Amino acid sequence: MARKLLLGICAAALAASFAATALAAEKVSIAALAFVSSAPIFIAKDKGYFDAAGLDVEIKFFQAAQPVSVAVASGDADFGITGLTGGFYNLAAKGALKIIAAQSREEPGFDFVAYVASEKAYEAGFRSAAQFPGKTIAITQIGSTFHYNLGKLAEKRGFKLDDVTLKPLQSIPNVIAAMKGNQVDGALLPTNIALGLEAQKAGHIIGYVWQETPWQLGALFTSTKHAEHDRPMVQKFVAAYQRATADYADAFLQRDKDGKRVFGAKADALVPILAKYVKPTPTREQILASVSFIDPEGRLKVQDIYDQVAWYQKMGMLDKSADAKSMLDLGFVKGHLDLPKP
Repeated sequence: MARKLLLGICAAALAASFAATALAAEKVSIAALAFVSSAPIFIAKDKGYFDAAGLDVEIKFFQAAQPVSVAVASGDADFGITGLTGGFYNLAAKGALKIIAAQSREEPGFDFVAYVASEKAYEAGFRSAAQFPGKTIAITQIGSTFHYNLGKLAEKRGFKLDDVTLKPLQSIPNVIAAMKGNQVDGALLPTNIALGLEAQKAGHIIGYVWQETPWQLGALFTSTKHAEHDRPMVQKFVAAYQRATADYADAFLQRDKDGKRVFGAKADALVPILAKYVKPTPTREQILASVSFIDPEGRLKVQDIYDQVAWYQKMGMLDKSADAKSMLDLGFVKGHLDLPKP
């Protein structure tokens, strides 16, 4: 009887301990897209890295990058992870947002964003990145990463961006629908989605952004309020994020002696986690074909942020007074890359 009583007391104490731990966990949220590029957030969530840091993290999904920035600036989310856009930079220039770590970047050899021709346009001869002039191209929004990609491509290839008719459709599902209906000549899309269109005979990949204009496409960011007044919480979040970026690198960034990408048991272990969150749900092959480069430590290529700000200013989408340095808080991650010269 005494033994049963003791066991009951221990069980009650253990339950109370778990309850206290759960109550102690700080509730935070992150706004994200259901893309493979958000993988570190999915990994940290599913592998318990946020829990271990004392954070109860909710992932809030959006259909385009710019609303992610708005959600963080408005306080609807504590963090955001997505591509950097004109909308982001406008909010950051007003003092609302701070970039704190890296997400995906277009790096040679890593298929991230693809140039995709619609079925009809491909049959009519749209076969390369040099042929965008005169085409109608679907993007999510003006000022989006897809818009920036085309702008940088125009600079490299020597054509005018005005020679491309941009059709902003507000969301990836709308872009997919336009491609399937041959309502546009092409689009820029994450590789896993582009591969899905190819499988459905609704589009053809005609190249990849990394082949033309590598750049620091995405970042992890938070509100200026959190960066300045809730640093311990932000530090815990970033530390959990870095555990996940290290796992991601071990699984998806490996190459053999000939430089060919290879995927082993560690990749196989993470694929189901990504498949759980990414939409439309990708196959294993689509995931492995589209896992982009994410720095293992979450380090940014900082000069590229300055270059992006300058481009948006040149395009008249960002005030000339905007200062890239004020949009960055480099104190949460050590060893950021390509720092601007003083």
